[in-house]
Amino acid sequence: MNIHLTQRTLASAVSCSGLGVHSGKTVKMTIKPAPLNYGIRFIRTDLPNRPSVLAHFNNVIDTSLATVIGENGVIVSTIEHLMACLAGLSVNNAMIELNNYEVPIMDGSAAPFTGLIRSAGIIRQTGPKCFFVIKSPIELTEGDKSVCVYPFPVFKITCTIAFNHPLINTQSYSIVLSDEAFESDIAGARTFGFLHEVEYMKRFGLARGGSLDNAVVVGKDQILNPGGLRYKDEFVRHKILDCIGDFSLLGMPIMGHVVVNKSGHAFNHAFLKEFFIRKDCWETLTIHDISNMTEYRQQQAIAV
Repeated sequence: MNIHLTQRTLASAVSCSGLGVHSGKTVKMTIKPAPLNYGIRFIRTDLPNRPSVLAHFNNVIDTSLATVIGENGVIVSTIEHLMACLAGLSVNNAMIELNNYEVPIMDGSAAPFTGLIRSAGIIRQTGPKCFFVIKSPIELTEGDKSVCVYPFPVFKITCTIAFNHPLINTQSYSIVLSDEAFESDIAGARTFGFLHEVEYMKRFGLARGGSLDNAVVVGKDQILNPGGLRYKDEFVRHKILDCIGDFSLLGMPIMGHVVVNKSGHAFNHAFLKEFFIRKDCWETLTIHDISNMTEYRQQQAIAV
């Protein structure tokens, strides 16, 4: 599996338009190349002086329906699918311009963003990439929800979900993240909701842009989307997509095994705060070359 040792950005700018799933507003989004150590930053072109918000867990201000970030009174909503795509394709630096406050939902997955970024191209930058290396376990549990991370020589994520519904029940999925695995196994998994929840949200002015075009809608005994599911376990794959997006808000990729059970955006965010408190359990590592990577993997293989 190829781990990119240098930072990466887009080769050229690329744009798309779509609806915000909660606002119902049309938004144009442009993703542009960014310099070394820039990170992922959202720029609101519809506001005076084009204010920006850094995609970082310290800037998360709401996780009730989606991941919302804000800085100095400026917000950007529903960033998780795009953030998952950037992390899944190992894009570290990007400037994202929006002419409204919500990232377009597209088809409810990260596949349209993946195609967009692939069409723009991805280039290596000169600076090395820094990783969080897990030295000892960090665990956060609340009732039957848990998020844990354990030492492991690459980034692996295992997720389990459980719904009292015959079309979902309990599902588990595990993946060692790479560009190729993300694109083929995770990017196409769509967000999902139950018909009664969608009807309830619409009644109260939420999910204004939601439809069968951008979400899997689960009825009492059937999937309402005409094409059915893209994967037999699309539900848990989408939860992994959400987790990848949420964990990318640490600002650097993890070398460790993340194990998630029945978690969502809010509990993932709580774990990120716990992660930073537990500084004794991780270290940062800048991997400058292949020999450095080989030495690290050998050390981790002994530790694991």
